[in-house]
Amino acid sequence: MIAITRAVSPRIVECELTCHDREPIDAARASAQHERYEQWLDRHGARIVRADPAPEHPDGVFVEDAAVVLDEIAIITRPGAESRRGETDSVARLLHDYRPLHRIEEPATIDGGDVLTIGRSIFVGQSTRTNDLAVEQLREIVTPHGYEVTAVPLRECLHLKSAATAVGDGTLLVNPRCVDRESFPGLEVIAVPETEPGAANVLCLAGALLISSSYPETRRMLQHRGLAVETIDYQELEKAEAGVTCCSILFRGPSPGREEAPPVTPE
Repeated sequence: MIAITRAVSPRIVECELTCHDREPIDAARASAQHERYEQWLDRHGARIVRADPAPEHPDGVFVEDAAVVLDEIAIITRPGAESRRGETDSVARLLHDYRPLHRIEEPATIDGGDVLTIGRSIFVGQSTRTNDLAVEQLREIVTPHGYEVTAVPLRECLHLKSAATAVGDGTLLVNPRCVDRESFPGLEVIAVPETEPGAANVLCLAGALLISSSYPETRRMLQHRGLAVETIDYQELEKAEAGVTCCSILFRGPSPGREEAPPVTPE
């Protein structure tokens, strides 16, 4: 397993915010938390590959939004926040060594945090960062590889993965305030406690689940179901509307082919 990450920008306090009020962020503490996050990935078998630092981009540490990586191809996104569009080129340079590349083209916009892949099903959040044109472009790119794309309405959250992530094969952890259970037919849905609406973002790697230490009730609930749950202090990054999936792009090793595919142009 490969994990693309990027260092925390010293300007993280200037990050884009959609649903949270702005709070002071300690950049040094955020960097320390991110370092422990990378250590967790390393302990669970991921090889860390760091994108070039982007100190000029306050949100640059949240590399998940820059690309969607499947077994066959990688799709370079066009982030919904204009300030973030300069983050993708350095990620594309790295991914070129692992996957044939496609790109989402303007006027479409999409953040990787809105894309949840479960097997051959791809769920795409209809958020303030991702528009319908991007859903159609993504569908056109991935359908030849056997994937089915479903648009998922969202409310009161930044990204789909703010409201729903996988905790195992066929099972999702969901905040029903932000997304309807019926959006995921055929999958088991576990609702987060009402007292912990931000807890739906977890990271599954090598049979272990990583969850922020901010959500002890959700951790206990998942452990009661027999899941191996580990926690991390993520509070400074959470002030930037981050969840534990946001700071890495996880994917299996390289597939053949290195050429960048032509862009998909909507009709």
